[in-house]
Amino acid sequence: MSRTDALFRPFRLAGMELKNRIVMAPMTRSRSPGGFPQDHNVAYYARRAAAEVGLILSEGTTTRRPAASNDPNVPNFHTKEALAGWGRVIEAVHAAGGKMGPQIWHQGMARKPGSGPHPDAPSDGPSGVTLTGKQVQDPPSDEEVQDMANAYGEAAGAAADLGFDCVELHGAHGYLIDEFLWERTNLRTDRWGGGIEKRAEFAAECIRLSKKAVGGRIPILIRISQWKSSDYNARLAETPQEMEQLVRVLISAGVDLIHCSQRRFWEPEFPEIDGPNGLNFAGWVKKLTGVATCTVGSVGLAGEFTAAFRGEGATKDDLDQLMERMEREEFDLVAVGRALLQDPAWAAKVKAGRFDDLADYDAGALAAYH
Repeated sequence: MSRTDALFRPFRLAGMELKNRIVMAPMTRSRSPGGFPQDHNVAYYARRAAAEVGLILSEGTTTRRPAASNDPNVPNFHTKEALAGWGRVIEAVHAAGGKMGPQIWHQGMARKPGSGPHPDAPSDGPSGVTLTGKQVQDPPSDEEVQDMANAYGEAAGAAADLGFDCVELHGAHGYLIDEFLWERTNLRTDRWGGGIEKRAEFAAECIRLSKKAVGGRIPILIRISQWKSSDYNARLAETPQEMEQLVRVLISAGVDLIHCSQRRFWEPEFPEIDGPNGLNFAGWVKKLTGVATCTVGSVGLAGEFTAAFRGEGATKDDLDQLMERMEREEFDLVAVGRALLQDPAWAAKVKAGRFDDLADYDAGALAAYH
């Protein structure tokens, strides 16, 4: 029995059959001039699909809201040209034996005003408040908030129509959905704000609309996080009880899997309860609710990082701790980011036991595109 057998067990989620538990994590690459996938983008995803990645989640791809993106080189998921490009991507991934879902993204107030393909558009957010809590514009109306949610549902429906295998909503890291979840950025007192369950209503509405749009054809995932790009110590839930309150709103809306983002997957979510080797974020969510979860956070890397995302000083992880958690069924899927970015064959090498062929992480891989 191989020490990595737990990674290569099949998994079924709401009709989607995966050959193993390895997910390619969404990673913004800004390699889509004009906002649509091109030949090099098609090849980039197909290469991973052909090398034992069970499920690919695309880089964040934006909704039709004009202020959803800060970069014209980030792909969107609404224009005719972009949808045609994504159709080519999923055809190539399927031809290579892979499964894939787009990650639907809106940057919210994290977007710098005046940036992106529509620089004149005002940024969207729950309360017109920046990630530091500064009021910079009026809060949107109820109708405007509803339209923000509608845009996620429309993108999910388009993904199902194109033949994607699932859809993930980006609800983490201080972007739009997460801004509704976070008490610092959501100051609303209507149906979209208040206590932790009411702050989850926008995320729930995005899930409900997405479920309706896909009509049961494919599962809906959502990525959430405690930390934000502006504040690594931020927390949506201070206790397991608050975490359960939040997640049950999403489950009631129909979400099929929670993608639980941590900076380092091995760190315990509530060490004050179960110690320094306790359950991680995905482990707690699964324990509290029974919903399927995916963990993510520096998988395939080890050591203390000198930068949050670039990974300088990181070395390849021998995967033993990950395997122990997988064997305990602490979570269901494992998303791999930088290790797969650097080496498209990472999953195939792990499956074959070629651990000596795994290279230490080189931050220069972020600049490469292969």
